[in-house]
Amino acid sequence: MSVLPLVFTSGWASGINAYAVVLLFGVFGATGLTDEVPDSLQRTDVLVAAGVLFLCEAVADKIPYVDSIWDSVHTVIRPIAGAVVGALLAGQNGSLPELAAGAVGGTTALLSHFVKAGTRMAVNTSPEPFSNVALSLAEDLGVAAVVTFAIFHPVAAASIAGALLLGGLVILVFLAQRIRRFLRRRSQRREERRLADAEAHARARPPSGDGSEHF
Repeated sequence: MSVLPLVFTSGWASGINAYAVVLLFGVFGATGLTDEVPDSLQRTDVLVAAGVLFLCEAVADKIPYVDSIWDSVHTVIRPIAGAVVGALLAGQNGSLPELAAGAVGGTTALLSHFVKAGTRMAVNTSPEPFSNVALSLAEDLGVAAVVTFAIFHPVAAASIAGALLLGGLVILVFLAQRIRRFLRRRSQRREERRLADAEAHARARPPSGDGSEHF
């Protein structure tokens, strides 16, 4: 059976939480639930690193504005993770060229990352923090559920992942105004910090003069 549905699903999930994907696949492979997972993802050091980074993301992802900074840092990391996991899965299965699998996984991860990051920008325009926590928990549970389902029913899981990805891209269109508002606020904050730093630097600078006093 082609590994393409599993690659697509893992790419979608990697765009949301790459560390959870690596951790889940590694645990599933190590416990013998599936033979689709390559040995490199089952290594103890990989599982420990993925677990620690997953915990870091679980905290950062629930704090307003910190989550958007975290997403910015992971704009490169998540697509790379999706591509690497896809290539490894293809190499283990042998039914799909690794380069093609990497392209599918990386592209899907990039698209789902944009959906996640854009949605968080829109949510951060809200003054209350509870929506961030609720959305983060929904993402974590969704990734865990879909990836687990993909192990046993890859085609059905890929269909679900595709529907969620398409729905997320459509939602981004409707959230465009709130995303622009978030970017405008962030730009204003940066400008305010720059002006405050410049003012503090000017106050700290010793007065210039020739040492004479004027009355």
